[in-house]
Amino acid sequence: MKYIFKLTCSLAIMAVIGLGSAFADGKFDNAIKARKALMSLYAWNLGQLGAMAKGDAEYNPEAAKTAADNILSLATLNLGSAWPQGSDSTALPGATRAKAEAWTTYPESANIHKSLVTAATTMADVAGSGLDQVRANIGAVGGACSACHKKFRETE
Repeated sequence: MKYIFKLTCSLAIMAVIGLGSAFADGKFDNAIKARKALMSLYAWNLGQLGAMAKGDAEYNPEAAKTAADNILSLATLNLGSAWPQGSDSTALPGATRAKAEAWTTYPESANIHKSLVTAATTMADVAGSGLDQVRANIGAVGGACSACHKKFRETE
């Protein structure tokens, strides 16, 4: 629990710094850095669960529960400030892969995010219960991530 609290506080501080800098100098560099950090943390934790699900890592109930709890914590952070209007790939080519559609079709992106929260909640509830539970639920978490990335992220 201390780890989740530290993670939450760290991301909140990053978001506050990003928001202040973004609006102070008219650039969105820190907001983009904050959301890229968020995505890296998602990938790190989902990667641990994925490795267990594939058999590339031994299933460990505590590690699975921690990774799932972290994903849920990340999904429920209020980081709206890391997504200011105008910080998209059209306005800032090369700085971000976030498509303008994430803002122009809102609340579609929010609805996709709700599916991630739902999937992450289920995974957090069952990840420590066995490998079969991780395998049965990882597709929903990854699917929610993919849905958003396919719709709202530029390809490399």
